[in-house]
Amino acid sequence: MNAPVEGRPYQLTGAVLDKGRTIIGVASEGLKPAGLIAAGAVVLFAIGFSVAGIFFLAGSVAVLLFFRDPERKTQARPGDIFSPADGRVVAVGPVAEERYLKGPAMRISVFMSIFNVHINRIPLPGRVLEVKHLPGGFRMAHLDEASLQNERTEILMEDPSGRRALMVQVAGLVARRIICRLVSGERVETGRRFGLICFGSRVDLYLPPETASAVNVGDRVRAGLSVVGRLESNG
Repeated sequence: MNAPVEGRPYQLTGAVLDKGRTIIGVASEGLKPAGLIAAGAVVLFAIGFSVAGIFFLAGSVAVLLFFRDPERKTQARPGDIFSPADGRVVAVGPVAEERYLKGPAMRISVFMSIFNVHINRIPLPGRVLEVKHLPGGFRMAHLDEASLQNERTEILMEDPSGRRALMVQVAGLVARRIICRLVSGERVETGRRFGLICFGSRVDLYLPPETASAVNVGDRVRAGLSVVGRLESNG
């Protein structure tokens, strides 16, 4: 996969808008399973199994709803950090992050149920330094231990001031597929789509320790729309 050209906006190409979004507002990954289930419904209707066909048709609609990708416009001010995911805040507070940040950090974690939009968006502008996928288990994603034990993709970023942040896509009990379209060296803007996690999951943000949190545990947030923290300029 080639790195995107810096500064080039994502254009409409065929039936795909932005990275992975289709014209009908559904992530491209959802079209194949929804289409297969719908095809099964057609076959069932054709051979007279109408009740089963209705269930299959409802299943196809449910898949499209899960992979829905609403258009959003992020209104970002300097220093704003936005939620990377839709869902409920399950952790806010200082932690030690020794793998990448090598010291104290502010962690903000968002749990996505199967009913949330599962498209993930960039929380702050800057540059992607590293992307690493790690195998693991599939514990309930809202549990703290899931952050280190579950299958996950770790994304190390650096903001324009040189401050580093870590974003982790964490698979859950049902989620068995993490999609991340970022590559090392890529420059990104706040609110841009970058991937998704299928069927219930979690995203952890590890931010500089001086980050001022703007959310509490239990708050509902939306990717690219809800400010979860703020960093003052380095001057």
